[in-house]
Amino acid sequence: MAAIKLHVLKPSVNNMAARVFVRAAKLDFTEDDVYGKTRSKEFLAMNPAHMTPMMEAKGLPKGVMWESCAIMQYLCNKHELSKFYPVAPAKRAMIDSAMFYLIGTLYPYVARATYPALGFPQYAGEVGASNLDAAHKSEAQNAAMAAVAEPLDVFHKFYMDGKPFIGGAKPSIADIRLAATLEFLAVVDYQLPGWAKTYMAAMEKSLGKAYAEPAADVRGYISYVKSQKK
Repeated sequence: MAAIKLHVLKPSVNNMAARVFVRAAKLDFTEDDVYGKTRSKEFLAMNPAHMTPMMEAKGLPKGVMWESCAIMQYLCNKHELSKFYPVAPAKRAMIDSAMFYLIGTLYPYVARATYPALGFPQYAGEVGASNLDAAHKSEAQNAAMAAVAEPLDVFHKFYMDGKPFIGGAKPSIADIRLAATLEFLAVVDYQLPGWAKTYMAAMEKSLGKAYAEPAADVRGYISYVKSQKK
């Protein structure tokens, strides 16, 4: 029996990050596609937050955990995968900072810009989840799309600072999370800056099938969504 069981939704970039990581790290894992199952009694008994990706693994206090960044951090710590998550406190702090900045600042903009096009439910309290008319929702979506540029620039100038990746010469777990996030922008035909296009290509080249296989599920879903609008 595999040491790790991932419960995933394949079209999700949050899930993609964990899926890429376990492949790149060559860990022993299996995957369970839980589309339509996250509100089941069985799933909620394990994970009352009904979130994915969810990892089952021996040794966890509750037997499971969720949140892609936390999953990658835990597995790096457990398996001493310093090439993805450096041990030196200062270097590790920069990886953590990049991931927290992503999930706290960049991803909310990406979600507001892309979820309406992807057909994903939006968060309570957001304009897109309100009873406002289509014009207001479109205005909010466009504002979020425009706001993506600033945090992207921060990743380029601050976290990368002339290096090919946030992790330096090789991708870190922060790079895996960033690259996966940027995949969603294709659904709204967002024009990535040149450096980001180069970065995405370098990520796929560096990680090979470990990146390409999960990315294919996200890209396939995006292609399907866009085809329905023609």
